[in-house]
Amino acid sequence: MAAPAPFDAFRYAHAHRNEVVWLSQNTNHLVPPDVIRPAVEAALRERRYEGYPLGSGEPELLELVARDLGRPGLVPFLTSGGTESLYMITRALLSAGDEVVASDPSYLIIHRFVELCGARTRNLDIYAPPYRLTADRVQEAIGPATKMILLIDPLNPLGSGYPREEVRAIAEIAHDRHLTLLNDVTYRDFSEGHTLAAEFAPEETITVWSVSKNCGLAGLRLGGLLAPPERVKELARFNTNDLGVNILAQVAAIEGLRTKARWIGGVVAQTRANGARIRDVVASVPGTRLLVFPSRANMMAIDVAATGVGPEAIQREMLERHGVFLRAGNYLSKAHGTQFVRVSFSNPPGDIERFAEAFPAALASLRPVTAAA
Repeated sequence: MAAPAPFDAFRYAHAHRNEVVWLSQNTNHLVPPDVIRPAVEAALRERRYEGYPLGSGEPELLELVARDLGRPGLVPFLTSGGTESLYMITRALLSAGDEVVASDPSYLIIHRFVELCGARTRNLDIYAPPYRLTADRVQEAIGPATKMILLIDPLNPLGSGYPREEVRAIAEIAHDRHLTLLNDVTYRDFSEGHTLAAEFAPEETITVWSVSKNCGLAGLRLGGLLAPPERVKELARFNTNDLGVNILAQVAAIEGLRTKARWIGGVVAQTRANGARIRDVVASVPGTRLLVFPSRANMMAIDVAATGVGPEAIQREMLERHGVFLRAGNYLSKAHGTQFVRVSFSNPPGDIERFAEAFPAALASLRPVTAAA
């Protein structure tokens, strides 16, 4: 008799998407729907989906991105989500034997892209205060094969952020050592006082941005990179979207960025309130703790090691029994993935209350099973 197929959390969650609270992918569910919907509906009525978009991107969108990031002289380039930019950058700039200074935990998809090039990441363990890289540790990790520094700010999955002076120090290392500084700033709009590394090392820094999280457009897949013109030309060799990025995504992003100043404050405020509610819930569950609070992004990591319950068991219990989807840490850390779950919270308050009810109940039901085993 064939063994049953392993549980696929994403297949289950998508099949039950109307009943599931989505706290697993840092998606933003707080942008007022009337911000985006009219523009997309107008594009549908005009049947813009029937033709190819302008290959270089809608001029207004490129202008809005440049203005939003605020670094004169650097050029925005559009891709189908920020992750595609990360793939292009690693493929264009890394070769077999190269090294990238990175962290663990991290957004490990980038690490996989590095490995596809035959390169490797030198992962600095940040599962302890200050829960981020420091300039001193980066400097110590640089060796003869180092070609790149990966600076994710704010950091997925911990929610930690970088003070301005730390960003400056790491950028100066990249400049002095002639290294590429890959600055992934997907969550920058959630971080008060965020600093772009390109301010201090514009020639060495490639900034990766996205409208998935700030504008709530994860399903439309649009992001890109920002770099000096000659560097953009170098990276564009690996562009697979020579016929342009999804036009409906561009229309939605234009409207989101055009109006962002009116609503982003409310999104961030509710996200912060949600984070505080989650903190209180975690404090009430024995054996669990938040690693970073307050988060400078829209996610946090909950350490569950002391409960004796594995993150994957918690993920499945929360999803199947309570309709709350959070993420097991093995997706985000090779060294510590068995110790934490990640919860994201740019969601309506009702979603957070579902978590508040489910999380203690899930741990209570799983502990006896673990003890008996």
